[in-house]
Amino acid sequence: MRPHQAERLTKILDDHGLEALVATREANVAYVTDFRGIEHAVFETPQLAVFSRRGTGLAIAAVEIASAVEERIDVDHLACFDDFPAVYDDRRDADVRRIRELVEAHAPSPADALAALLGALGVRRGAVGLDESRLTPAAWQRIAARLGRLTLVPGAEHFRSARRVKSPWEIERLGLALGLVEEALNEVVAKLGPGMTEREAASLYQSEVVKRGGAPMPATIATGKRAWIPRPAASERALRSHEAIRFDVGATLDGYHAAVARTAIAGEPDPRLEAAHTAILTGLEAALDAIGPGVPVSRVHAAAVEATHGAGLKSFVANHVGHGIGLEPREEPRLEPTVDTPLEAGEVVRVELAHVEMGFMAVQLAETVLVTTGGARALNRSSRRLIILD
Repeated sequence: MRPHQAERLTKILDDHGLEALVATREANVAYVTDFRGIEHAVFETPQLAVFSRRGTGLAIAAVEIASAVEERIDVDHLACFDDFPAVYDDRRDADVRRIRELVEAHAPSPADALAALLGALGVRRGAVGLDESRLTPAAWQRIAARLGRLTLVPGAEHFRSARRVKSPWEIERLGLALGLVEEALNEVVAKLGPGMTEREAASLYQSEVVKRGGAPMPATIATGKRAWIPRPAASERALRSHEAIRFDVGATLDGYHAAVARTAIAGEPDPRLEAAHTAILTGLEAALDAIGPGVPVSRVHAAAVEATHGAGLKSFVANHVGHGIGLEPREEPRLEPTVDTPLEAGEVVRVELAHVEMGFMAVQLAETVLVTTGGARALNRSSRRLIILD
């Protein structure tokens, strides 16, 4: 486990009188262990990661033990539940011997595996923060019954709080992921023109992401009258001359998310669309200027809305103007008008403004920003201006 994560989680334990934290959500498990299981992602099979002052532990399905061993997942204690029938040739391979030992010692249930991990870490009394975000009420009750003298309290909010401030390594990952997304989008912009369909453009974007070592997220590349549909799936509609294109695309790199939003036009822009884009850009830049350590997030929202209105787009409304980004595409803090939580140095936020006029147009911009000790630094390298396709 990296020192930054250990420091953040230890502070949570100290501040809230907890003996351990147990993660169930994919991003929280990755935060504690760096493990990302396919079994959980596909079949929603439970996975539990434990953080305590004495070390870390991971409990996963037996079918994933080979992955954890081969990937050298760095935890102090590894356990599994359920059985996985297999034939082992462990005479020459230490990894296979380790896999066999772990599978043959499997616990009958996730709750039993968790109890074993907590026991191995010396956590036998006191309060434990259990991440409820991937547990049904029945699963919570089974774990509570199995852990006996331990007191369970909700832990999801503790993980959200810990993950807000990023380490230098995490900031580097986020910057690399963002650069990858922008490069892939630049390739689409360079090749996009009348006649290309949304599906062709989205496929091109995804292939460019993969070419650069990333994992693409579903891409919004909406053209013409579909640009004002908030979340359209890519279609066979072909771009026509003088139409707008709205891009909202993302990807992950090493588990860290990045996303970019831009607006383009195939030819001479409509004056109303151009004016709306100018106003949205003004609002975005006002939000960026407002960001700094200690600034309430509501002030960032207010700055964006006031500047957009001041630039002439009086009809602009926004429930939020962005959020944190990291192991998940949407994290704390939420840049909302009623949230007064102060920003902290080391947070990475995606500031986004979108204006939709149903039946006519939509413009959207998003920038990723690092909160620094002296203000903020945009991590994007691409231009925010309205893109004019040749």
